[in-house]
Amino acid sequence: MTDALNTYRAAWQRKPILRTLYNDIFARIASRCVPGTTLEIGGGIGNLKERIGDLVSSDIQYAPWLDLVADAQKLPFADGALSNIVMLDVLHHIEFPSLLFREAGRVLREGGRIVMVEPGISVGSRPFYLVHHEPVDLRADPLIEGAPDASRDPYASNQAIPTLLVTKYRDAFHRKFPQLAIRDTDWFAFVAYPASGGFKRWQLMTEPMARATLWIERRIERALGRFFGFRMLIVIEKKAA
Repeated sequence: MTDALNTYRAAWQRKPILRTLYNDIFARIASRCVPGTTLEIGGGIGNLKERIGDLVSSDIQYAPWLDLVADAQKLPFADGALSNIVMLDVLHHIEFPSLLFREAGRVLREGGRIVMVEPGISVGSRPFYLVHHEPVDLRADPLIEGAPDASRDPYASNQAIPTLLVTKYRDAFHRKFPQLAIRDTDWFAFVAYPASGGFKRWQLMTEPMARATLWIERRIERALGRFFGFRMLIVIEKKAA
């Protein structure tokens, strides 16, 4: 697994466009956090630490730049120990998201938040995600529970899970986790993100072009994000008792 992370780190250093796009995402996540200790789940190549202070970076697989190896479905923290849990492209990889939300309800303090950025399946993005190497199954139930499989590939995924959670299963989520509330769902990212090629070697625009495109995208995302966005920022807050 570390070999894959090393490949991603190499792409990060090689592609300025990648750093530009992800720094925009990091800024979005950081701006929605509340003061206090923050746990990053799925720390990957470890870049979010540059934007959020008092961050504990964790992943289910070991890497020397991470602080902690832990399963999101069973967090090694005391009740009310955390102010935020942040994730980038992680929820759709978790085998049973309900176990994460139950743990979040335990380890977050009152007013604490889960802040995450995930794939958003919109009218405009769906054709792209359907040919992506990660599957999209819109028939799935994001709230099912079971016993986690320790041998499961940590990169196994369903990119539809976050979209299902905040749309079709939003009310069911609130019934199941009454101490948690989905506060915000911001849809964004139109052209620059898919044109960057992500962590692949190819890209369809230069870094300066991406900067200009992001400037335009920020100004239209409120109006068009739900219909054409490729990404979602989701904020879930723990209610006061």
